[in-house]
Amino acid sequence: MKHTYYPQGTCSQVIEFEINDGVVHNVQFYGGCDGNTQGVGRLVEGMKAEEVVQRLEGIRCGFKATSCPDQLAKAIRQAMGEE
Repeated sequence: MKHTYYPQGTCSQVIEFEINDGVVHNVQFYGGCDGNTQGVGRLVEGMKAEEVVQRLEGIRCGFKATSCPDQLAKAIRQAMGEE
């Protein structure tokens, strides 16, 4: 199932991803640091959603209280609650 999330407190403006049978696929960030967000998307491809949340939740970007990876974790947590 495809999900769209609007992050807060980061440079990225939209995160799109799919969760199929508890596994994350096709993560796409719009905005943000292109190389870093592409890297995050590729690293989590095929990973169990729970593991992605566990690994990425709480990561900060500089002095910000959140980051693009942290926002992806929040998005996945929200999506898991909807499924």
